[in-house]
Amino acid sequence: MSTDNELRTVEPMQSALTVAHIVYALHATAIVLGITGAPTVIGSFVGSLPSIVAVILNYAKRGDARGTWLASHYRWQIRTFWFALLWLIVAVVLILTLVGVPIGFVMLAAVTVWLIYRIARGWLNLIDKQPMPN
Repeated sequence: MSTDNELRTVEPMQSALTVAHIVYALHATAIVLGITGAPTVIGSFVGSLPSIVAVILNYAKRGDARGTWLASHYRWQIRTFWFALLWLIVAVVLILTLVGVPIGFVMLAAVTVWLIYRIARGWLNLIDKQPMPN
């Protein structure tokens, strides 16, 4: 198994790096669309065309980043999408029970902040050519 230091010395393909930037941009676009017009940011994040295209790109191109520090960004982006979907489902189920409405809405707000953090932190690390933590 490779260490973080070994992965930092292996330069990823330029196309894989470009795709990672595009994916962060698509996710950021989905967040902005959610803030400006969707009922929830998290709903826009997992249900909008930009994010769906982003996660498809992640899966299609992650092999190009394998063995490099960039692979951690692909993993970070994929996990962000799927965990956002999971938390959206949990929040919706809570809201539908009526008893859990306050908790569900608090969860939606918390996940919105979490999404903004994940995309911002990931993109900043990518710009600095730093891997994401496991």
